[in-house]
Amino acid sequence: MPNWFFLLVPVAVLLGALGLLTHRLIHAPRWRSRRARLAALVGMVVLTGLSFLQFGAGPTFLSPAQARPLVWIGATWLATALYLLLGALVMAVLSLVLGWGNRERKTRVNRIGAALVVVAALATTAYGVVKAADPTVTPMTFRSPALPAAFDGTKVALITDIHAGAVRSAATVQRIVDRTNAAEPDLVLIAGDLIDGPVDRYAAELAPLRGLRASLGVYAVTGNHEMYSGTISGWEDDWKTLGIQVVSNAVTTVTSGGDSMAIGGVHDWSGTGEFAPDYDAAVEGVAASTFQIVLAHQPRAASRLAGRGVDLQVSGHTHGGQLWPFRALVLLQQPMVDGQAVIDGVPVITSRGAGAWGPSVRVGADPEIPVLTMTRG
Repeated sequence: MPNWFFLLVPVAVLLGALGLLTHRLIHAPRWRSRRARLAALVGMVVLTGLSFLQFGAGPTFLSPAQARPLVWIGATWLATALYLLLGALVMAVLSLVLGWGNRERKTRVNRIGAALVVVAALATTAYGVVKAADPTVTPMTFRSPALPAAFDGTKVALITDIHAGAVRSAATVQRIVDRTNAAEPDLVLIAGDLIDGPVDRYAAELAPLRGLRASLGVYAVTGNHEMYSGTISGWEDDWKTLGIQVVSNAVTTVTSGGDSMAIGGVHDWSGTGEFAPDYDAAVEGVAASTFQIVLAHQPRAASRLAGRGVDLQVSGHTHGGQLWPFRALVLLQQPMVDGQAVIDGVPVITSRGAGAWGPSVRVGADPEIPVLTMTRG
């Protein structure tokens, strides 16, 4: 199908949502001020237009720093619109029930309800903005009898889904680096979706990753948004200049106290051609007795790694749903949302992510940096 066809879907959804909001929040309450109705409609149309800026590189005639406020506003509007829509649907039901057979009462219910919905949506979005800006370290414990003695007690920080670019700046990345380093990990694993956009525009946003400190090294694989960037190799080359070892479709070994551990990874599930995930390459040459960690952006990759001797898979992608009530929808695509699980015999740890995609808003899915303490047992 042509690319423009896939653009029609979000456009149709946004226009439909805009139409519903116009009806429920402007027309149904029968506001008397024509200017207020017009201003509300124009405002929603402008915000909806700005929301499309996040899906590309932003207005490229502006620098990323200059464009960011416009992109941020448009992206944040999507979260607000979601909660306006949910509230409008509740209001529609209440209006039908409470205003049945009485037009004047129905108008009053609509008017009061519309005001309450707007206040609730703005408050929820504001709460989500504050939460999204505060990624916290989540202590976890991973136990395995296969873990070599020298790695008993090793601390592993898992960073995923920063989505730096048009909306999130280097300041966000620096905050994540500072909090990761404060946890004093021995090993840092980065499971994809570091960026949103091309390397020539947003490389500076990831520069703080150079400051990550871990005695056993920093390792990374691609996510689906690296695939969307159109500059996959460019991003991998950029990561290497930051001191990050790329293990997409590759495997390496780290040693400590005479013991060794394999760290492999795969390109994202969505990759094609030379960037398609190669699950054999992630474990190639690793002895059955060697403890193996595999980085795979999406948790469902575990189904392809089953039976290959993987002792632990680390993933992200899900964002924990990011915005309530989307958490339940994640399970339509992925076998888990966050935390620890065993998928087809493979232990998997999935992070909600340290950043956010689209709006810098999180409701019911706080951003996190899991720090695993690996123990024998």
